[in-house]
Amino acid sequence: MSPQITPIADTAQDLELSERILNPDGSRIANPRLDPFVADIDSAQLRSLLRDMVILRRIDAEGVALQRQGQLGLWAPCQGQEATQIGTARAIAPEDYVFPSYRETGVIYARGAQPGDYVRMWRGEEGAAYDPAALGVAPLQIIIGAQTLHAVGYALGIQHDGAKEVAVTYFGDGATSQGDVNEAMIFAASYQAPVVFVCQNNHWAISVPVSTQSRVPLVQRSAGYGIPSVRVDGNDVLASYAVSRTALDEARAGKGPQAIEAVTYRLGAHTTSDDPTKYRGSDEEQYWAGRDPIVRMRAFLEGRGASAQLFADVEAEAADAAEDLRARTVELGPPSPDKMFDHVYSDPHPLIDQQKAWRAQYEASFEDASLEGGAR
Repeated sequence: MSPQITPIADTAQDLELSERILNPDGSRIANPRLDPFVADIDSAQLRSLLRDMVILRRIDAEGVALQRQGQLGLWAPCQGQEATQIGTARAIAPEDYVFPSYRETGVIYARGAQPGDYVRMWRGEEGAAYDPAALGVAPLQIIIGAQTLHAVGYALGIQHDGAKEVAVTYFGDGATSQGDVNEAMIFAASYQAPVVFVCQNNHWAISVPVSTQSRVPLVQRSAGYGIPSVRVDGNDVLASYAVSRTALDEARAGKGPQAIEAVTYRLGAHTTSDDPTKYRGSDEEQYWAGRDPIVRMRAFLEGRGASAQLFADVEAEAADAAEDLRARTVELGPPSPDKMFDHVYSDPHPLIDQQKAWRAQYEASFEDASLEGGAR
């Protein structure tokens, strides 16, 4: 007899089956499982979560604008996914290490990224957009799902050292169809590695819907490997924080890998080279716009008596962050051509020296030709 396959739920059912603390209208609901993990969050921290999401959205919008204006080669928008990224990342301890994909602008923001850190790689000037050691974040990974293997390897090192750190890796729903992600989960489960897998199910792997990729909810994939797994409403920043906190606690306590499926939505394009109007309808986008994570958190704070001045101050701070990002991007300028030879080998190498000398000679030949033309 063939195994019973549970058809994947539609969008509304996905959300109803997800852990939640805040409804889309910002009203608070009781959640016996998660409430203890947000009970110690004070008013200042609640305001900070909203602030982080608003600033992230402005940084993201500025990144798109800079790419459109030719300042960046590419940008991977995260509009709509702010609650998942900020909520989960704010629960990660400073000593933990993060392995992101290319869309985790909010995660590196939460880990302390500076304005230039968001754009160097997308401008084509650095292999890593930031100093991985300073942020505790591996370089943004373009190869789909590869970072999950790196995270498990790092987690095995933590285990070997007897440390209390945790490795955390982020990936999208499309990556769950890659072999790397499945191999990483198998290895993590086999050796009970202290790693947390965070799947941002934004419903689209470029132009392929998640319903085509999986006949079952994605949370069942990790659970199938024996990894404790939870599905959360990824547009609820408090719930995202709480499930991340619980997963990190479990992994840190030696209970092996943990997995989170955050049900969210990519409101923008896959990247700035993509046109989402070619493969999805406006009804779907409007449905998710009505579940905007920032609007939800703002409504919650308004219900707690937050003033209009608070929101105005947050918007002003976000505008300053966007302006700073633009200024830092424009002032970067092109890198020296010789930079391409740096870090090819860890030590000086004669072949690199030869290539560097040839490049210099080649560049000089153009100057010589220009001078000769002027003399004639």
